Amino acid sequence: MSTPSPTPLLVLNNIEVIYDRLALAIKGASIEVPQGGMVALLGANGAGKSTLLKAISGLLKAERGEVTRGDVHFQGRSIASLPPQARVELGIVQVLEGRRVFEHLTPDENLVAASAVRGGRADMNRNRDLVYSYFPRLGERRSAQSGYLSGGEQQMLAIGRALMTGPKLLMLDEPSLGLAPFLVAEIFEIVRRINKDEGLSVLLVEQNAVAALEVVSHGYMIEGGRIVMHDSAEAMKKNPDIQEFYLGGHEGRDFRDIKHYRRRKRWLS
Repeated sequence: MSTPSPTPLLVLNNIEVIYDRLALAIKGASIEVPQGGMVALLGANGAGKSTLLKAISGLLKAERGEVTRGDVHFQGRSIASLPPQARVELGIVQVLEGRRVFEHLTPDENLVAASAVRGGRADMNRNRDLVYSYFPRLGERRSAQSGYLSGGEQQMLAIGRALMTGPKLLMLDEPSLGLAPFLVAEIFEIVRRINKDEGLSVLLVEQNAVAALEVVSHGYMIEGGRIVMHDSAEAMKKNPDIQEFYLGGHEGRDFRDIKHYRRRKRWLS
């Protein structure tokens, strides 16, 4: 089985997450994101993908969750005890599922508001120019009310706001949700370009394995709070279980009807 770069930017080591001091959501998960790499975290709805992202960004406490075992290292440093704002200042940013832009503000005002999180005016102007260079459609609509943007434009704006913080690690939570396939392809291609041109590391959380595996180098599969598979994107695309349940080869069978235990045993064998 292939492995990521030996120089990881982010390392999660045997993470365990519990909600309300009772519900075990993540069970000994370990993942790595290499410096300048682009990695996917795949899985069905409810598998634990978003919870794992929040363990990295520090947003678990707002939902009464906590990391009870393991550690999170960023640039070789443990960040498990740091609050969310401190993690943003280190260069970690999460684009939440559902876009969540300020609909009453213009795209330009959204970007300016996000810049207050990190950096000064010069940083703001430089980062805003960068966002508009990658998302020219936002530049064309910079003075429109954001609530009237299309779903794809709002997703572009959500990613643009994240870029305004000058991140080192960009975490995207289900960016394809509710978007037409051509828009998903366009947005993923732009993210791939940003990764390549700017050296920005990306952790992409997705149910849409077809789209995700086209742009990342490596992937992890999470199921029931456990990492059950890790390999290169090319190897995952060729894996018969991934093809059957995530890449359209299931022949009409519902993913939820498959016994997780049996499939997990197959993947680990």
